[in-house]
Amino acid sequence: MKKPSSSSKAPNSVLPYQTPRLREHYNLGKKLGQGQFGTTYQCTEKATGIEYACKSIPKRKLLCKEDYDDVWREIQIMHHLSEHPYVVRIKGTYEDNLFVHIIMELCHGGELFDRIVQKGHYSERKAAQLMKTIISVVEACHSLGVMHRDLKPENFLFDTADEDAKLKATDFGLSVFYKPGQYLSDVVGSPYYVAPEVLHKYYGPEADVWSAGVILYILLSGVPPFWAETDNGIFKQILKGKIDFVSDPWPQISDSAKDLIQRMLCRDPRKRITAHEVLCHPWIVDDKVAPDKPLGSAVLSRLKQFSAMNKLKKMALRVIAERLSEEEIGGLGQLFKMIDTDNSGTITFEELKQGLKRVGSELMESDIKALMNAADIDNSGTIEYGEFLAATLHMNKMEREENLLAAFTFFDKDGSGYITIDELQEACKDFGLADGQLDEMIREIDQDNDGRIDYGEFATMMRKGNAGLGSRTMRGNINISLADALGAKENLD
Repeated sequence: MKKPSSSSKAPNSVLPYQTPRLREHYNLGKKLGQGQFGTTYQCTEKATGIEYACKSIPKRKLLCKEDYDDVWREIQIMHHLSEHPYVVRIKGTYEDNLFVHIIMELCHGGELFDRIVQKGHYSERKAAQLMKTIISVVEACHSLGVMHRDLKPENFLFDTADEDAKLKATDFGLSVFYKPGQYLSDVVGSPYYVAPEVLHKYYGPEADVWSAGVILYILLSGVPPFWAETDNGIFKQILKGKIDFVSDPWPQISDSAKDLIQRMLCRDPRKRITAHEVLCHPWIVDDKVAPDKPLGSAVLSRLKQFSAMNKLKKMALRVIAERLSEEEIGGLGQLFKMIDTDNSGTITFEELKQGLKRVGSELMESDIKALMNAADIDNSGTIEYGEFLAATLHMNKMEREENLLAAFTFFDKDGSGYITIDELQEACKDFGLADGQLDEMIREIDQDNDGRIDYGEFATMMRKGNAGLGSRTMRGNINISLADALGAKENLD
């Protein structure tokens, strides 16, 4: 059984395993951009001809163990967040003696920064749409235990050159995993966007909301709210300066927009608006429809989704979770540690209750108990690490062909190409599950009524919405739709 691990890597490597050489699989093309640590190139996958972006980080710039750990954490965080519709998706990583290469989705539309320069500033309607995307990413980060720490227009890309292109977050190089109530002290970020508490070296996730507030001010006016000739001058303005709502174009901008900016740029982080509250602000909300009430986090929404699945799907997810790489698991391992406060390697009911409470959940004890029972596949009374991974795994990972094939093969013990009721009973025994109602479950999945499940039927069941025996009883018990969970729509698309 996997345990949340601290990997044993070679001292001069970032990845805990060897990879093929990048150029065996990709042709590198033109340079797209230059960051502090790496250079991004256009590249083409030889096997498919599909174009991607490749961020190449020279290892000579990684001067100490912390630098190596930072790059490894960036890769884990990208995997952790990359199923979000507004986050650039990571495809894979390669490492050789000189470089670490991160292959990711290619965005053709350029940086938000360049569009602001080109336009001067945006209309309120368009600025509200862009801010909704930016703050959705912040909310997703916070609900998954990640602080971004470097939000700025340069780190958001448009997927196409079109006017209505989708905006996506990139560059998680300064992002970190954090626990609720934990404060950081290292001063990182970019001068214009840094929050006052970061300068005071005592800050939490609220600092991301400040940075997003600075972006909003720039979207509407074309200039930063705190400006000076030197970095120190900028920092003084951030700590003491007034927000200018007098110069053009502010007299023409609505009071509602100004109200939101003031709430996001509140100097006291304890009084500052949260990411979810920004999404609920009247200026952001479309057509006066408030977003779903926050009931917890992406973890909660995934637990609920898992609770509604039939037994075969739950067992299959457990099999898939077992074969995921440490790189893909990364963030879920951190989340498990965050909830498992006594480091016992299992999550108790009390720990789950406290963990969900810390991220703002208002669920009743009976609902949390129902979620706990759903995730506790072997009925041990606690959630083991493997069970937690299965229950919180993002659906996109589950639906990958190679993962589905591996899971099907696990159940099809005799290699006949079919899962029979005997094989299902055997699997239930392995997982400590009761094997009642298997006939009914097979009937539900078995589309050609031959009394067994072939690969096509299995894949259809895994990919479709989470209907099944479990859903009828669990939804009745919990009576909360998935969309009620914070970030559910974004995270479960």
